[in-house]
Amino acid sequence: MNWPPLLLASASPRRKALLEGLGADIIIKPAGVDEENCGFSDPRKIAEHLAEQKALFLGKKWRVSFGSRLILAADTVVAYRHHVLGKPADERDARRMIKILSGQWHQVYTGLCLYDPVNKIKLIGHEMTRVKFRKLSLPEIKRYAATGEPMDKAGAYGIQGLGSLLVEGIDGCYFNVMGLPLVKLNAMIHKMEILRCKKSSPGRTAP
Repeated sequence: MNWPPLLLASASPRRKALLEGLGADIIIKPAGVDEENCGFSDPRKIAEHLAEQKALFLGKKWRVSFGSRLILAADTVVAYRHHVLGKPADERDARRMIKILSGQWHQVYTGLCLYDPVNKIKLIGHEMTRVKFRKLSLPEIKRYAATGEPMDKAGAYGIQGLGSLLVEGIDGCYFNVMGLPLVKLNAMIHKMEILRCKKSSPGRTAP
């Protein structure tokens, strides 16, 4: 892996752990953006828009402090039949969401934005993974919601924790469900490096 230094616009411990596991050079600076009123209903658009807004927020605030670091922002959205399930407001809301997903396939979208504030280059994309919950009993739903694990997670579950016991099947990128599709991110970073290289030497021609 040959990634540039990153400024991560996220407080997610899962994204941090995934990047550190790859040996990435990261500095974490969460971005404060309004995630409730983005103006889109399509979960793909929501995920991409919020990722973009987070990246631009950091680009304006920290472009001097962190120099040429590439800004990485991500946002994960869970949807069932095109209805977005955000982070639960409380334990009761978590039970409601898990009950909806019980025995059903749903979609997890993660929007990604890479932003080079020095060269003004921006790449946006998303990954989608389908996840199926096994059929859950009401006592199981209540016990999981009571653990507190669902509280800060879209769709009210974490596949890397106790929520793994709810999942019967997965179609697509597992790391996307954790909040950071690594293969997609790797492809975007390499594309960004090509664009940065072209930007820094616009008049260069092949011999």
